[in-house]
Amino acid sequence: MKHKILIAGMFVASLFASCSDDYLDAPAQSTLDESVIFSSPGLAEAAIDGIKIPFAETNSYRGRFLPFYGLNTDTEWYNSSQTVSDASDLCTYDAKPNNSQMNTTNNAWAMMYSGIERANICIRGLRAYGNPTPGSQLGYLLGEALTLRAIYYADLVKAWGDVPGRFEPLNNATIYVGKTSRDEIYKQLLADLGEAATLVPWPGEIKETTSVERINKAFVKGLRARLAMVASGYQQYPDGIRRSTDPALSVANMYALALAESRSVIASGSAHLESSFETFWKKYNQEYIVAGGESLWELPFSDGRGRMLFTFAVRHTTNDQFHANGANRGGTAGPLPTVFYDYDVKDTRRDVTCVPYKYGTAVNNIAKQELGTLNTWYFGKYRYEWMTRFVTSTNDDGVNKIYMRYAEVLLIAAEAANELEGPAAAAPYLKEVRRRAFATADQATKVEDYVNSKSTKDAMFKALVDENKYEFTGEMERKQNLIRWNLLKAKLDEAKVNMKSLADHTGNYATVPTTLYYKFKADNVSLDIYGLNKGETTNPGAGYTSIAWTWTGAAADTKINTLYKPGVNPDNRQFWPIWQVFLEGSNGKLTNDYGY
Repeated sequence: MKHKILIAGMFVASLFASCSDDYLDAPAQSTLDESVIFSSPGLAEAAIDGIKIPFAETNSYRGRFLPFYGLNTDTEWYNSSQTVSDASDLCTYDAKPNNSQMNTTNNAWAMMYSGIERANICIRGLRAYGNPTPGSQLGYLLGEALTLRAIYYADLVKAWGDVPGRFEPLNNATIYVGKTSRDEIYKQLLADLGEAATLVPWPGEIKETTSVERINKAFVKGLRARLAMVASGYQQYPDGIRRSTDPALSVANMYALALAESRSVIASGSAHLESSFETFWKKYNQEYIVAGGESLWELPFSDGRGRMLFTFAVRHTTNDQFHANGANRGGTAGPLPTVFYDYDVKDTRRDVTCVPYKYGTAVNNIAKQELGTLNTWYFGKYRYEWMTRFVTSTNDDGVNKIYMRYAEVLLIAAEAANELEGPAAAAPYLKEVRRRAFATADQATKVEDYVNSKSTKDAMFKALVDENKYEFTGEMERKQNLIRWNLLKAKLDEAKVNMKSLADHTGNYATVPTTLYYKFKADNVSLDIYGLNKGETTNPGAGYTSIAWTWTGAAADTKINTLYKPGVNPDNRQFWPIWQVFLEGSNGKLTNDYGY
């Protein structure tokens, strides 16, 4: 059963009375003294649970951050990017400080700082009153609090760049502060996660780490490796796009840290890839939350909160046999139409990731699959039809957000090893990821020969950029990676060219069929489709219905050109602006950079 985040008693809730919608509010005195709460494991655990509450607030991760951050890239886009709106502006690199989706006092920025303030109170209390040593329950709770704070900060810096760094509870002297260099924030997070790794056991070692909804050592080390790569990578600073000039965050230092941490997770045997890509995603939709597999940590939503399928699932036009979540659920975003055709035809990840159909209007509560058009695809990783729980909430689905999985640890190890030790050191990690993606009969060529052919550092790096695409499309990890690789605009421009070629059926997409053929399978719901693969142009014969599989004209050009807003350089818009309501509430301490 999914974990419900609760605060055990009004006295614990009052501890966080300071965490109002506006992160600048000063804290109120807790009703029950911190010395009592943080010396008692039961009360302290309830307080730690309170750190997670802001994740699921209405305009926080649930309804604003997760639905919009990470779109648009060379693999994923907002399916209504061509329609000018404040929602599309968030994705097409043209968000304004007064964006109506975000410019509210209870939005993601405020909720992230609310979570940070809760974590700061817990960390202070545990250090002062809990004697949080390795192997103790209070030690575990301190490690969990440090990690949860790092998650909030990692996402703040990912979305906004330099932000106020607050690592102590608010007081009257610190209500209004300016931005902190993200370099300083990254160094603090890396130190905090290093400490947390000494306090938090591996998956399954204690009761708390049996679920992916609680923090474990594999995730802590994996997150530390991810942040090390990001901290040393390219990103937009107020003075331009560059790597950090802080010696502590050099490529040599950070890649060595990332390689050590990822290798530690791999050597531990505490996590592993699922046997097949489809099996993993089916188990995710079935809400399998046992730790020790591929998912390292998931942002936990109760059954009545969270919008992962509500936002990203294969589109369902109406309530039907698979859900009662409301009309037009899923399909807000999807893979770029080129992505399906960029996969190797034998890559088993392709058909899980890229879905060309939606579920139509239900008749007698039964909906059937319907083909759309070449330009609109859906993320097949998120499917109501794979759930075991029937969703009846009209606003939320309750499915967790996977924050990190083991495949990323393997690809971080490969990237860091390639940089520091060369392609031969990276090869085993890349092979492990690809081995899961291809049938045994294809592995000699698609895994061994393919990886062995990447015999230079540059060739291996390019292969890893591609592999991240094939592995993670639909998980909205791509944008941050493109930024740190200094490939954001280059890859977006390449994607525009590729989509134009697909629309024109030229170049690499010349053999994409212009006609699809379909019929219903025995269940009279699922489609049997012929013509999706390149070169499949022969009419399969009686029983099939044909449909045009094209995307042409001014509408196609408009949608392609709005991958990012015309006239905007995405490299100059790597971050969102700080929203106006927070600028105005900062007593003049906060301003926007990057020309906002």
